Amino acid sequence: MMPERPFRSRFWKSLLVLCILCAWVVATAFADDQKSAALPHISKQTRVDMIRAFNAELVYIRSAFPMGTKGLTLKDGKISPGATELQQMLAMWGPAVKPGDQARISNIEIKNNLIHFEINGGPIKHSKWYQRISVGGMGGETPIAPTDSSANPRGSYVDLVFDNYVPELDANQLKALLRPVFDFNSKSVEEAYLDTVPPKVKAAIQQHRVLVGMDREMVIYAKGRPPRKIREKEDDTEYEEWVFGEPPQDVDFVRFSGDEVVRVETMTVSGDKTIRTAREVEIKPQPDTTAQASKPESRPVSAPTLRRPGEDLPESAPGLPVETHPLPIPAPPPQQTSPSSGPQGPQSLDARA
Repeated sequence: MMPERPFRSRFWKSLLVLCILCAWVVATAFADDQKSAALPHISKQTRVDMIRAFNAELVYIRSAFPMGTKGLTLKDGKISPGATELQQMLAMWGPAVKPGDQARISNIEIKNNLIHFEINGGPIKHSKWYQRISVGGMGGETPIAPTDSSANPRGSYVDLVFDNYVPELDANQLKALLRPVFDFNSKSVEEAYLDTVPPKVKAAIQQHRVLVGMDREMVIYAKGRPPRKIREKEDDTEYEEWVFGEPPQDVDFVRFSGDEVVRVETMTVSGDKTIRTAREVEIKPQPDTTAQASKPESRPVSAPTLRRPGEDLPESAPGLPVETHPLPIPAPPPQQTSPSSGPQGPQSLDARA
């Protein structure tokens, strides 16, 4: 009987684990049932009211949307793709809209567990109903309204994703869920843009001041379009300087290196001069696409070449000078003499005559 005790102990342990798993499954199912009871599925009337209320609605953009067939996904207040991948998409395809821009919701689709919002026509070109009508004849079918095949759709979309299904929502709840990407409040473009910048930059723009580290768009919102621009070169570095104001008023000289402010010089009416070069605000850097574009491409193994078999390539000996040999000058073809020509060559026409 002694050998049966380990077997019985293992049996009761397995049974206890099985009971715990069953209890956990029942509790999870009960919690899901309670959640389903608390959040009913969206009704047909709410679908119709939602499409009527939000279709063709003007909104202000709070996040950049890339061009192309891939848009944004919004779930639990988080936007995907992430910041790094989104910046790569913007650098490759360009932005459809930027933070602070005004856009129009052009289409709404409610699917299983998401609501699809298209802005500015969406990423795919849609043809009109009359562009799909054609007239048949002896030469085939001819459309009554030709389509523009070169038209490039410049819209995008965002998918508002839920866990299992789209629950019953009212207008205010839906606007709160779309807050990370859309702003439905009636405000100016500048007010919508200020909500997307850091607090220090926002305060400087409202006070019409320029901080070292701002980009060009921030300077335009703070000071407006520059009346004068100066391009100069100093120590092999090209820069652009924007001049704001004229005497007897204060004059600001804002120097850019690329897209970033690196120097701000202010001349006051009293003759005081202040120069600021230390970074005053940190803006998230954009991905450098020029380095990737200038990166040399690797030479394929089977690339065509004019070298003889077994001859070394210059790249195979790094650090050694590449010898260049002038091309051989082809020898002139031998002159053919005619039967009538003597030892001094053919006679001229006058001599023949």
